Amino acid sequence: MQNDGEPIGEIIEVHGPVAIIRCQQLPALRRAVYTKLDEDTCIFEVHRHISPHELQAVTLHSTQGLWRGMPVYDSGSPLHVPVAESCLGRLLNIFGEPLDGGPEIDTQQYRNIHHPPTPLNELSGQGELLPTGIKVVDLLCPFIRGGKAGLFGGAGVGKTVLIMEFMHAIAHLHQGVSVFSGIGERIREAHELWHDMQEAGVMEKALLVFGQMDESPGVRFRVSLSALAYAEYFRDSLHRDVLLVMDNVFRFVQAGAEVSSLLGRMPATVGYQPTLGSEVAELEDRITSSLQGAITSVQAVYVPADDMTDPAVTTILSHLDTSVILSRTQAAKGIYPAVDPLLSGSKVLDRHTLGERHYTIAEAVRGHLARYKELEDIIAMLGVEELSAQDQLIVARARKLQRYLTQPFVVTAAHTGMAGVSVDLKQTLKDCDGLLAGHYDDMSEDKFYMRGSLDGIG
Repeated sequence: MQNDGEPIGEIIEVHGPVAIIRCQQLPALRRAVYTKLDEDTCIFEVHRHISPHELQAVTLHSTQGLWRGMPVYDSGSPLHVPVAESCLGRLLNIFGEPLDGGPEIDTQQYRNIHHPPTPLNELSGQGELLPTGIKVVDLLCPFIRGGKAGLFGGAGVGKTVLIMEFMHAIAHLHQGVSVFSGIGERIREAHELWHDMQEAGVMEKALLVFGQMDESPGVRFRVSLSALAYAEYFRDSLHRDVLLVMDNVFRFVQAGAEVSSLLGRMPATVGYQPTLGSEVAELEDRITSSLQGAITSVQAVYVPADDMTDPAVTTILSHLDTSVILSRTQAAKGIYPAVDPLLSGSKVLDRHTLGERHYTIAEAVRGHLARYKELEDIIAMLGVEELSAQDQLIVARARKLQRYLTQPFVVTAAHTGMAGVSVDLKQTLKDCDGLLAGHYDDMSEDKFYMRGSLDGIG
């Protein structure tokens, strides 16, 4: 931000992270304005015009040290970030400034974080399946190139671990680039992710953008747009396929609710901001594939109190192609990844997209697991011996399928002592076909737990 001219106004009030600024001529909404505080620059984003000469702006820095009468200058544009191919391998904040102790991004090229979506005539349709090497995901809730997938779950069921495994898989299997947006991340999580990706050897193809938990709600509200600006740059200028990972989109909604209440808006359903739908749509509608490349998004979504009917959760869910629901019940049984195979699903789970064989096997697996769930209460009360011979066979195979769909991860190998495995989709289909056909009926269940393929099982 350069102080190139006369001040456009002055600060007259500060309420937490919100400043009221008096101007002779109001700058446009979403314009970045700033003031000088000793050697530092304090940047604000204009959010609301409250009179012909007064506006409300949300600070993207600490307000400590601000005083009435401080001059405010116009940056001349919305908030923008420096973009260059050298961004890959870096750890940055919302402004594109390094957090990894490295040099500043050396470039004269910038991109606004508020960018219009790709025009309809330049969009490309969704592409082929995007295998992840994770058996339960590839089989029952497959990802698609250029699609949007959400990982839903309460606290402690494994969303971040699964996100990290996806990033590892994309870097190794598909040779694309990854952009990680840490929205309200704990500094411990950011530090661990950074070091884990360096140790895994995938950091040179990734960019991490963090707005941490202790920062202004304005930062947590806009850091996802900064990460998206980088993803769009890699897609449009470098013609690369991009995996955009956001952890956690619920914190984006929370930050929006904080900003909304600070600006004096009346809360809507369950205390959320009245602009919830439009804010989520503005973010999601920019995650698209163009003729230059595809942005595939994987988004972790915290589910408050494990309530999938929460307004924030249902709003985000409506924009997604694939929903992976993580279940506390599965985690309690030791089933990891704790994906609920009956609640999870994908809009591409049909014969036309997957092919007849994949669709038939996926439906048969889901059918066996659904029947087992129906019979669980009877088994608990009367025992499995009271079931018919056919149901006993279905239950036995369903339990083996349930254990087969567990998998050790590369990113948890240091903690579990089990080497991570990646399983090809063809192998997963072959194994599940064999389980459904009864080829493994004489084997004990424990042989199927936490392993890769069934080749060589005995």
